This record gives sequence, structure tokens and C-alpha cells, in this order.
Amino acid sequence: MPPAPHSASAPSVSVPRPPVGVSSPIRWLRLGWADLAAQPLPGLLHGLALAGFGWLLVLLARDQFWWLAGAFSGFLIVAPVMATGLYEISRRRELGLSTPLRHIWALWRSGDRRLVGFGVLLGAAGTGWVLTSAGLITLWSEVPVQRPMDFVRHVVLADSPGLFEVWVLLGALLAAPMFASTVLTLPMLVDTRAPVWHAVGESWRAVAVHPLPMALWAFLIALLVMLSLGTLLLGLVVLAPLLGHASWHAYRDLAGDARLGSRSSQSF
Repeated sequence: MPPAPHSASAPSVSVPRPPVGVSSPIRWLRLGWADLAAQPLPGLLHGLALAGFGWLLVLLARDQFWWLAGAFSGFLIVAPVMATGLYEISRRRELGLSTPLRHIWALWRSGDRRLVGFGVLLGAAGTGWVLTSAGLITLWSEVPVQRPMDFVRHVVLADSPGLFEVWVLLGALLAAPMFASTVLTLPMLVDTRAPVWHAVGESWRAVAVHPLPMALWAFLIALLVMLSLGTLLLGLVVLAPLLGHASWHAYRDLAGDARLGSRSSQSF
């Protein structure tokens, strides 16, 4: 794929990165907020688009629990792919460049097969979780679960404990490798010409080398996503771009020498 067009010229910039520690996720959020404040319109438009898409899903499948669960699982997994424009804004801001909306649109239209292919894989993973979840609840629950309130009554608030706890544990076990596979992958695909397998491998390496900071980062992401859901998705308007920009800074701190062929180190 031809890379998205860049502004005329920018000096090579090498920004010293502090060592990764337990407090690093807080730093990533602070830097992400600075990126959002510096160029708010693209970020807020991303967040509004995500929230609007979520509202559309609720409208179309509000009474069908499994359709709703499947749609939201896929939505939350593929959402990082939709944030590629935010990574590009943060990447260019390090170079002292602003990012007009037409540049983000050009990135989206560039048809990078790596991004498209990885997005398809994430969508398949979301579908796999919904099917696994449906099988567990169907086999375990004595009452059919068809509507969202059925899930609340017969799984979350069930008289006999077990099903909800196992469901949460299974979700965590499936979410952990997904997080490890994606935490660096998409920013690296935007920043470099690395193949998907290399980016995924570096993502796993980062998690293995820095388990405590990455565990805190995963917790903060989950917490902010839950807050967004708890505000009827309104929180996504701000929290989605915040997480997108912060994810770029997480990548920059964690990637190290893996940024071979980085476009950030070139002049445009």
C-alpha cells in the first residue's frame, strides 16, 4: 500500500523516552490528553463517531441480547482499528506537524492491507468470544437468555453463584491474549512498514518484559471503557480519543528498537 501523504518537510525528531515503570500508564494518559487538547476536533469527531455507532447498535438490537452482545464485543475489539487516525495525529505532533482532517481521510482511504487484515482478525476474535459465551450460558443456565434483562436476572443476579463468575473468568482469559496481541500492533502498523506478524510479536514482547505496567494499563483501559458504557456511551466522545492518543505514547515508550523503518524518524 502506498503510505498516506505527508506534509512537505519535517526535521528528524528524536524524543528521549523515560524507562517504563508502574507509573507509565498515568504518563501515557497525561500525554494523550495533551495531544487531544492540542488538536481536539479530529479526536472529538472520532469519539462522536464511535458513540454514534454504539447508539445505532443499541437501537437496532436493544431487545436481542445475543445480537447486542455480539455487536458490542466486535465493536470494542475493532475500535482500536478505527483509532488509527488518532495514532497518526500523535505521530505527526512529535514531528511538530499539525494533521488536517484530509490527511486522516487519506490514511483511511489508503487501503493498507495490514490494517484491514488485522481488523478482520479482531472481528473474528470478537465473534469467537460471543459464540463461546453463548455456549457457556446456554449449557449452564436453566432459563433461556434472550433479552438483556434475562442476562441480568438469570446470570448476573442468579440465586446460585457460579455461572457469572465463570463467565467473567472466561472473558478475562480470552481478553488477556487479545490485549497482548494488540497493545502495540496497530500503532506500529501506522508508524512503520512492519508486517503484522512482527508487530504482534513485539506487542507480546512488551507485555512479557513489562508485566506490571501493562497490567495497570489494561485495567485503566477497561475502567475507562466501563465508564463510557455507564454514561450511555457519551463518555466515548472524550475517552475514546484520549485512549487512542495515549496508546500511541504507550507504543513509543515500549517499542524501543522494534521501530525499524519508522516513518516517524524520516523527513516528509
